[in-house]
Amino acid sequence: MKTLIIYASKYGCTEKCSNLLKDKITGEVKIVDMKRESVPDIDLFDNIIIGGSIYMGKIQKKVNEFCLKNNSTLTNKKLGFFICCMSEKDIAEKQIKTSFPEGLLSKAIAIDHFGGEFIFKKMNFLERLIIKKISKASNDKSTISEENINKFAQLINNN
Repeated sequence: MKTLIIYASKYGCTEKCSNLLKDKITGEVKIVDMKRESVPDIDLFDNIIIGGSIYMGKIQKKVNEFCLKNNSTLTNKKLGFFICCMSEKDIAEKQIKTSFPEGLLSKAIAIDHFGGEFIFKKMNFLERLIIKKISKASNDKSTISEENINKFAQLINNN
């Protein structure tokens, strides 16, 4: 089985989660940051996993554009979708539903949120100010869920 993990990350949390996931998936796995690298021919892969970070309630634009552009090819693949965000379970599930095309989500064998991170030194002044005010966090914070990543990998490996 060949698996392609495609992601977009603003501050590195989605990249970190993508690498954690890669280490848990059996077979040949290629990982691509779509903001820095070109995506290889997706026809060469059996499984396609797409992930992105949520900012201001929306997934990164490149992720959305990729899904729309490759919709017909993706419908013939084993799919997995994940997001990284600091939202709780119910809100994160709503964000997943609004981040990816419904037709692709209905075909997915794995869908989850992997948690998120606030790493203030990676943010600009305005972002730090907004995040601190909204979240009431004053220190770096991580809610990355290895449990969710493990469950996701198991679904991919077993299908």
